[in-house]
Amino acid sequence: MPIPDVSIILPCAGFGTRFGAPYSKELHCLAPGVTVLDRSLEAVVELAKSGLNVRLVVVFRTHKLDTVSYLARYAETFQIVFVYQDESFEPGLDGAIRSALPMTQGPVALVLPDIVVTGAGSAGSLLAALRQIGVAGWSVVAAEERDPDTLQQMGALAVVEGDGVVTVGAAAEKPADPSGFNAFWGMVAATEEEAHRLPDVVSKGTDSPLAGAVALMVERIVNYNTTAG
Repeated sequence: MPIPDVSIILPCAGFGTRFGAPYSKELHCLAPGVTVLDRSLEAVVELAKSGLNVRLVVVFRTHKLDTVSYLARYAETFQIVFVYQDESFEPGLDGAIRSALPMTQGPVALVLPDIVVTGAGSAGSLLAALRQIGVAGWSVVAAEERDPDTLQQMGALAVVEGDGVVTVGAAAEKPADPSGFNAFWGMVAATEEEAHRLPDVVSKGTDSPLAGAVALMVERIVNYNTTAG
């Protein structure tokens, strides 16, 4: 198998009970022939268009075989590896990331199948973020957010701007107290050396490794696990 220039972890093993539909949330149709999954992968497609060899590591369980079949349309765009979520790990997103990490090589980005980044420049946002990981080992694609209810459901960030560069001052996964946070992340990128800490990014009550990360700000990020439109 060719060595990738970048690996993308795509966790598709969740049940998405809040979505409330009889099909996988990432297969929700946004336009004729276009699903949430297609939109969430737009920035990853852009990586391949830039000439990078992209390995997509998809984490799944048996109830997501429809998603596995759907991803066949990307077989000529990415090198795709499917990994069954290891039940010996945590059952949530952190366990999915741990299941995927052994199959990654090179810089690693976390892309969630129910998160869509929108607005001008959004397609190139992940490529831009990967170009910044050398600063602190980490970078994020993020959107400004002030609503406390939204911040409590997301990977909340306190971002600050200085000398034209936006960086993360603090980060917390679904904080009980969202005061002090003003943004949330939609995608995360890390160097190969730092990627082993990716599970800590999505774990509540742990020290996030995102402090100091460069933040690439986009117009809007939509979480389709909490909304169908």
